Amino acid sequence: MRAGSERQAPDGGWSSPETSADRPCVVFFNINGSGLGHLSTCLAYARRLRARVRPVFFSLAAAVEIIHDFGFEADYFVSPFWSRASNRAWNRELALRLGLLFERVRPEAIVFDGTWPYPGLLDATAAYGVKKKIWSNLTLYKKGTRKVPVRESLFDLVLRLGEIGSEFEVQRAERPGRRVLVPPVTLLRPDELLDRDAARAELGLAPEARYALFSLGPGNLQDVSSIGSGLIDEIRARGFDVAWVHAPISVKDVPLPDGVVPVAAYPIARYMRAFDVFVGAAGYNTCCEVLQARLPALFVPSALVADDQVARAARVATRLPAVVSGCETGDERRRAIDRLMTLVDSVPASRPEAVPELSGAEHACEEIEALLSG
Repeated sequence: MRAGSERQAPDGGWSSPETSADRPCVVFFNINGSGLGHLSTCLAYARRLRARVRPVFFSLAAAVEIIHDFGFEADYFVSPFWSRASNRAWNRELALRLGLLFERVRPEAIVFDGTWPYPGLLDATAAYGVKKKIWSNLTLYKKGTRKVPVRESLFDLVLRLGEIGSEFEVQRAERPGRRVLVPPVTLLRPDELLDRDAARAELGLAPEARYALFSLGPGNLQDVSSIGSGLIDEIRARGFDVAWVHAPISVKDVPLPDGVVPVAAYPIARYMRAFDVFVGAAGYNTCCEVLQARLPALFVPSALVADDQVARAARVATRLPAVVSGCETGDERRRAIDRLMTLVDSVPASRPEAVPELSGAEHACEEIEALLSG
């Protein structure tokens, strides 16, 4: 099931009138992670800046059609994760491809969202004289994660994406290397989320049924079908129907039990209030979106990613009815769903609207605009 067209009205929706050529160009370079988090973060920035700049994307995530759906230009380059080239050869090709893009669009700035700024990126920005460089990155990594050997002083601005409960903070004022911590970043603003009835109507869901939304990831790093099937059985036994998010960058379909509703809608945050509970991974964007929608949740953190999903999910659980479990065995899955049902039964019918600070995209864009204005 795909939820209609993702191009909305120009007055605040996905696409907008053609960007004027006299606006400064900003290239948004997102890496390809385990999901669409880096792409979503860049889209969050670009949507809020589009009235003042010409956003152009250089994406290592293959879902370039999503960028086009939002009305932005985009080039795709294969991620090193999927390339057979050596690291050195891949970076040489990256520098060439970026250089060709720079010659065409002549950017004033580049925003890189990812853990490790590639040598090819640094070479290309130096060779083509890109005036302003911005590095956007998460803050919550597992203990023992290898430190990135790239100096922040190579960038004019470093945006550190805070976790739930973070507030805006200037951590270093001097440029280059100005570093700020911003609150969590969300792609959509709160008023862009559909209410329960409208979201169910767009998705074609029954008005009175109880639905669980599953989003365990694309399955590219690990097989999620076994855990998913077990959790589906458990939650169905409690009287829920199940909808499963199909990730646009998934390289293979996850086999689903009969009767599960496939949902191919992006951004899924727009439709989250159609559901009664959420079951899924604890990626950065997902946790922010679940909190934004105020859904009781079962978080199943991934052990194969660098960010600390266990710690992140635990933070969300202090602000929202949530269970955190690896769900690796049948007993773990049963106990987790039992605890989730206890939380669901204790949540009032009208969920409180107060949420922690989620204005990171606005703060980040204020910083980018200040840099562009000189």
